[in-house]
Amino acid sequence: MAALEVEEELEALKAQLPASSREVTENVSTASETQFTNPEIEPEILAIEPQPPQTWKCTNVLQGHEASVNTITISPDGQTLASGSQDRTVSLWNLKTGKRIFTFFGQAGEVSTVAISPDGKTLVAGGFDNKISSWRIETKELICSFFYLNSPYSHSGFVSSVAFSRERRILASASGDQTIRLWGGYTGEFKRTLNGHSDTIWSIAISPDHQTLVSGSADKTIRIWSLNRLAQPRILSGHSSWVTSVAISADGNTLASGSTDGTIKFWNLHSGELLRTIESQSTEIFAVAMTPNGQILASGSMKEVKLWNIDTGELIQTLPGCSPVVFSPDGQTLLSGGNKGTIKIWSRILGGNEFDSLSSGEWWEVLGVDSDAHPDEVKLAYRRLARQYHPDINRSASAISTMQAINKAYEEFLQKLSKAWL
Repeated sequence: MAALEVEEELEALKAQLPASSREVTENVSTASETQFTNPEIEPEILAIEPQPPQTWKCTNVLQGHEASVNTITISPDGQTLASGSQDRTVSLWNLKTGKRIFTFFGQAGEVSTVAISPDGKTLVAGGFDNKISSWRIETKELICSFFYLNSPYSHSGFVSSVAFSRERRILASASGDQTIRLWGGYTGEFKRTLNGHSDTIWSIAISPDHQTLVSGSADKTIRIWSLNRLAQPRILSGHSSWVTSVAISADGNTLASGSTDGTIKFWNLHSGELLRTIESQSTEIFAVAMTPNGQILASGSMKEVKLWNIDTGELIQTLPGCSPVVFSPDGQTLLSGGNKGTIKIWSRILGGNEFDSLSSGEWWEVLGVDSDAHPDEVKLAYRRLARQYHPDINRSASAISTMQAINKAYEEFLQKLSKAWL
């Protein structure tokens, strides 16, 4: 019954295709009808470029937050992750088991940024209560809140981003009040304020040699600041909309920036030269992260996560996740946001292909949804995957096998749905 429902739905959609497209689809269906149910695609999908073989697989989905996850970070030893959410909590998780270790309550607003100190001992968070708070990870006790001069707050606007220098000498914070503030990384003592941006600062990053700080702002600019001397920042222009995320490569030579203009730009951090621009084909980019070896960049939007080859600018893979994104220290694990307050853990599959990675998960993992997702959401996810992996569009050798796995997952969902109606 489930297989019949899949075929009926796809046949109904098939009638919407142009005649030439139907001929191609029918030819493929005749040649391989014993291998997989032919998924239907909508006319505009024919312009999608072929996708390369999949190399990342969703290995776990962490559930616990009651609202969207705004920020994720991983400890330097790669064992623990921290997440901040719109539900006003910060959670610690065991990255290996996926179990939640502890939840910190008491935030007066949604949490927009978290960071773990380089020694792995301290967790810092900031958000819409205009405060930065810190906790000891081992004992889970509150250390302090960071106060600006005589104010009861850290900033006069929401805290959008925090970052430690590698040796923990400095904690930097950015805010909707258009300023960056520098604090003692151990003491929380206020050091100085960096002024210059004319709009909300969305993201900051500190170079590995802790000499340079980079900021991206809603004023459409990137600014490069010296942490050791009082000097005017170098200003990089090129984005046509908000600069929402900045990341510095592990070797300290390359800066990546993401923007709501839908582009990702790579810059030489030392000279400020624009090296490459990637058109992401997503409406807005809200997060970027680079692997430690400098080979892959992940970009996160509200709808998907994309992986890019940094050297060539080529798309490696599209994942059914969303912003935020962060790589583990060894570059073998990627964390991203998911649906309904979830966090998705993606693992790199060396030498794998679409079928290997898609066929080994539960139906909801294959389709990239929650196990209790609404039927309409599941159908949309199925259609999106069909658009991406249908052999008429995807020319990779494993496209047919991958489509088999996707159809099998959708059939399992329909079977579960039919049983629920009985």
